[in-house]
Amino acid sequence: MDYVDRLTELRENNFKTQKQIADLLGCQQSAVSKYETRKVPYRVEDIIKLCEFYNVSADYVLGLSTNIPYPKRSLK
Repeated sequence: MDYVDRLTELRENNFKTQKQIADLLGCQQSAVSKYETRKVPYRVEDIIKLCEFYNVSADYVLGLSTNIPYPKRSLK
């Protein structure tokens, strides 16, 4: 499973539509569709925003940690 699969799975498991994610990212629904079908890669800024939205670490999304999406830890 790669980062595109993980982000798609997170969207679906959180009952979000592509349109809702597009609104969050400030783009069109068609852009999210292109991300999920691998026609264009996600922008780093969008990956960061989605990690914050789903409260998961970038390590999880990028496949650097186990299959359990550990919440991000605050450095505050």
